[in-house]
Amino acid sequence: MSHFLLDENLPRSSARVLRDAGYDAVDVRDVGLRGHSDAEVFAYAQASGATLITADKGFANVRAYAAHPHAGLIVVRLPNEVPTAEVNRVLLHALIDLQGRDLAGLLIIVQAGRTRIRRPPRVR
Repeated sequence: MSHFLLDENLPRSSARVLRDAGYDAVDVRDVGLRGHSDAEVFAYAQASGATLITADKGFANVRAYAAHPHAGLIVVRLPNEVPTAEVNRVLLHALIDLQGRDLAGLLIIVQAGRTRIRRPPRVR
């Protein structure tokens, strides 16, 4: 089962919603990472073997983060006006669709009604 670390740019309730659905999920605010840099959050996720779930588009930059070995990156791309309950619903639906997959090395972009998976670039 995957372990998830949720970034602080997602609703505070998201980790609880995922835990209630049976996922192992923790919010960065609960592990003392509130206000820390993206690099620190990424490093913590990797050290703990967690798939990072974030709304920060910077994590979708394949040269900055996705090119490095990681336990998985999920970037939630929804408009800011989307209500918290809808953000949680879309995220939970995406995780249900991804259930059973090995997320290591994957960059997953979650949008309303669509989940895209980018595999790591091949080393030549």
